[in-house]
Amino acid sequence: MSFDLAALREGIDFRRLAEDFKGLDPQDPGMWPTAPRIVVAVLLLVLTVAGFWWFDWQDQVKTLAAREAEEVQLRESWHTKKRQAVNLEEHRRQLAEIDRQFGALLKQLPNRAEMDSLLSDINQAGLGRGLQFELFKPGTDVIKEFYAEMPIDVRVTGIYHDLGEFVADLASMPRMVTLNDVGIEADKDGRLKLQAKAVTYRYLDEEELAQQRKAAQAAQAAKQGKK
Repeated sequence: MSFDLAALREGIDFRRLAEDFKGLDPQDPGMWPTAPRIVVAVLLLVLTVAGFWWFDWQDQVKTLAAREAEEVQLRESWHTKKRQAVNLEEHRRQLAEIDRQFGALLKQLPNRAEMDSLLSDINQAGLGRGLQFELFKPGTDVIKEFYAEMPIDVRVTGIYHDLGEFVADLASMPRMVTLNDVGIEADKDGRLKLQAKAVTYRYLDEEELAQQRKAAQAAQAAKQGKK
């Protein structure tokens, strides 16, 4: 079926349509010709739809979009929690293993009362290898979150083999001891001199942990007071 626009134009009497819009009585629209009544009805329909859109539907569309986005977020959260629930037993097993490993590491840290014994063991390890201590000076504890570091300035002299055995003895101790800032030089007698900073670790007792928490709370309160 073909559509002839020219024929359509010839079939519409635009002059008559223009005459229909002249002399309309606004008080009696029921007596208007058909064309004006159709145009006014279409305009009223358009204005009504526009009014509903502006005053009501627009907000509803925004609310709908927000609810759809919320639904997507809730679905993602549900899938995440579902995966966690499925793997709950595995997470519990991993957590138990972490606790076990942490407990094993914690046992390698002496408490405050055991530090003197540990320092004596380090000293005896050197003496047992025939080394001569020129310096063995424990420093001030460096407090961390749940443990403390004690640096010890060490300077010993001996032959190469004995120094190596001393370092191996420190590494094999049941308590954790590390050597930092290691330097080796030969003295005038041909013996080697090892200078290092040994660091031992201990866990904080309940009193020290309480002091840590109190200091953290005071720092937080002071920070909030400045705001």
